[in-house]
Amino acid sequence: MAVSDSPSGGSTPPQQEQQPNKYAFTKPLSLAGPTHADLQRNNELDKFLLDSGLYESNEESAARKEVLHRLDQIVKNWVKQLTRQRGYTDQMVEDANAVIFTFGSYRLGVHGPGVDIDTLCIGPSYVNREEDFFVILHNILAEMEEVSELQPVPDAHVPVMKFKFQGISIDLLYASISLLVVPEDLDISHGSVLYDVDEPTVRSLNGCRVADQILKLVPNVEHFRTALRCLKFWAKRRGVYSNVTGFLGGVNWAILVARICQLYPNAIPSMLVSRFFRVYTQWRWPNPVMLCSIEENELGFPIWDPRRNPRDRFHTMPIITPAYPCMNSSYNVSASTLRVMMEQFRYGNKICDEIELNKAQWSALFQPYIFFEAYKNYLQVDIIASDADDLLAWRGWVESRLRLLTLKIERDTNGMLQCHPYPNEYVDTSKLCAHSAFFMGLQRKEGVRGQEGQQFDIRGTVDEFRQEINMYMYWKPGMDIFVSHVRRKQLPAFVFPGGYKRTRMPRHISHQAEKTGDDATKCYSGSGSGSSERCIKRKSCPEMVDKKPGKPDKRASISPQRLECVSPESCTSKSGGTTQMSIECIEVVRLAGSTTKDANDNCEVKSSDALPGSGLSTEVADMQISEPGFVDTTHDMLKSRSVEIPNENGVLNGDKAQDLALDCLESAETESTNSLSNYKEGDNDTDQRLDKECNFIPRAECSDYVPNASSQNLNCEPDVRLGSAV
Repeated sequence: MAVSDSPSGGSTPPQQEQQPNKYAFTKPLSLAGPTHADLQRNNELDKFLLDSGLYESNEESAARKEVLHRLDQIVKNWVKQLTRQRGYTDQMVEDANAVIFTFGSYRLGVHGPGVDIDTLCIGPSYVNREEDFFVILHNILAEMEEVSELQPVPDAHVPVMKFKFQGISIDLLYASISLLVVPEDLDISHGSVLYDVDEPTVRSLNGCRVADQILKLVPNVEHFRTALRCLKFWAKRRGVYSNVTGFLGGVNWAILVARICQLYPNAIPSMLVSRFFRVYTQWRWPNPVMLCSIEENELGFPIWDPRRNPRDRFHTMPIITPAYPCMNSSYNVSASTLRVMMEQFRYGNKICDEIELNKAQWSALFQPYIFFEAYKNYLQVDIIASDADDLLAWRGWVESRLRLLTLKIERDTNGMLQCHPYPNEYVDTSKLCAHSAFFMGLQRKEGVRGQEGQQFDIRGTVDEFRQEINMYMYWKPGMDIFVSHVRRKQLPAFVFPGGYKRTRMPRHISHQAEKTGDDATKCYSGSGSGSSERCIKRKSCPEMVDKKPGKPDKRASISPQRLECVSPESCTSKSGGTTQMSIECIEVVRLAGSTTKDANDNCEVKSSDALPGSGLSTEVADMQISEPGFVDTTHDMLKSRSVEIPNENGVLNGDKAQDLALDCLESAETESTNSLSNYKEGDNDTDQRLDKECNFIPRAECSDYVPNASSQNLNCEPDVRLGSAV
């Protein structure tokens, strides 16, 4: 088997301290090592990660190795069987071979208990994916007692077979390379494996090749693993870990952390976590994050190059893979999801500063994000099917396209209505049918003064999205999707821990409490951590009351009837639930007589025409659509700007890009943390300099950009409904 017995599923590159140039293609920001205080904080971080259950037991680790060994034997026998059936010589049958590689979190050594193992089977040229892998091997696995939940996905961007082997989840890819006999010691990082293969095979090979390159390009693998494990846990707690939703997935976080390891080659994990937030809070997207120069090859596969590929110019948050062909691994990120991540980076940076000043503990950094108290308006996407098996496939299809709804809303409102898709899935157990739900927070673009009577009509946008969803080629009766506009007060109980909807803390109070780290946990527990009493009683304190003097009383709302899933007979609610309505219109209207200066503070939301022909509408006053906290405008013009770093040949020069970025980082880093008393004296000149804003790379207007014909200029005059009602 090509995978060794190391915990990471692969061999660990040898470590050599104090040789940063061996790993980084640009100079580091600091060569300083840890102080005594850094070592103490690192021990506290290690203990916190261990207590949080992020490491698997020795028994589970041994079980994973056994499963990989069994899988390796299965694919070897499968290839020998096919070789014999196709009339090859006895010697060919004896030499026939397939090997198993791992990638993802298991290969990088940052997997936790119960997570799946990403695996790749590499076979000879005469064993194909379509028939041999997805039919013959599938049938072999289906007949094995150890295999359960077998699900082939041949039409995925990267074709995969999902199953559980002895209770351990496996994602198995297949790549057929241009060799008649696959050697047991195949070097997958060598470019020869890409000769004479198709693009799906390149994508299948890319995961393993990228993981191997990352491990080779970091100065200290163990420090990298601890920092990455920590930051992946943080991203999940803060709701920004999901590639499919438009945030970042495992490989994205790995590359970002690896870059910090290159910039601070002698830093220990606690230092790397702090520097991670400090650097990426200042990073000026869409400047790319790269671990090495972008490699070109005579094989001619497309690489990320905004000079040659117009589509690459509009990537919002480029994170470039280090193995040929170099690609942007974060193309799913939109302007809205980048805004959310930048807010969370600032949150993490603030908490890390407090930790370094001994004002907070590590637990404060991992407080869960309270999504259902962050906004006053949400989109609820309900996914239903006749049974659990149908829902599994249907939900996967819908979830993979939810980011398109975010992009369409940004497009049709000219970026004025911002979406925050939340990656967590919720289930209403009171429904008789199989059910799943996702939510998106909605708010007006921050820092923009609202116009009187301005409206956001996204009925056409939602209809377009539903039409695309319903083109699912494996659709079955009972599969359906509903998109509803719900206010915070209408959120269903099943989204709250234990089905208990807590009394809400006012927005500005809860946001301030969240930022105080451990102090916040004394009074309030975040979502997912169970309900607890708060030390401040809402009605006993005037500051805790939502209603402000001078505001008109809220008008009574009329809730439309509930939308049933399939039919009243096949899927009805067992108990009363949150009123749902098909989204017709989100209108933002400045309240008459409002005493505030900005229409962002006091708005009226209308969901008009909730029932066709009924004439009913739902109105709620006092809508606060601007979220307090961090304001980021660095990405406001991303779609009209591009990264241009040409060399004399007009080709993207990765070295120049990173040099410009680091020159600015160096000048910025000198002034950032003079207040941190625990820093090493000799490190002050190189490691305390990241508060000053700077543009890393000059960005030029893209003159040849032609807007999408379906896009609309929605900067209309007040009292004009935006979009067309369908």
